[in-house]
Amino acid sequence: MARIAGIDLPRGKRVEIALTYIFGIGRSTSKDILNKANVDLNTRSDQLTEQEVANIRRVIDSEYKVEGDLRRDVSMNIKRLMDLGCYRGLRHRKSLPVHGQRTHTNARTRKGPRRAVLGKKKK
Repeated sequence: MARIAGIDLPRGKRVEIALTYIFGIGRSTSKDILNKANVDLNTRSDQLTEQEVANIRRVIDSEYKVEGDLRRDVSMNIKRLMDLGCYRGLRHRKSLPVHGQRTHTNARTRKGPRRAVLGKKKK
């Protein structure tokens, strides 16, 4: 089983797909990495040689920010917005949608489950 950037790649999947299990790597980035590492896209993750795994690791370490470093940067950017007190930071602080979506009816994922209002009856 190949272990790259602290993540065990799933067995039996194409390497192109298996690399997307790493936070910060999507399909197009995965293709770029495999082209730079000279690995066939259709190779299965459990059929990778040690040399191919080493090449993939080298490319990821030298050119991409993934997993812990990327998560830390994202959280620091959000924290910076909150400390500045800008509009986006206030929306993050209140756990409301940040990108201008409506909140009167939708946004349940961001706001959480509905809270019942006491004394409100339908007539």
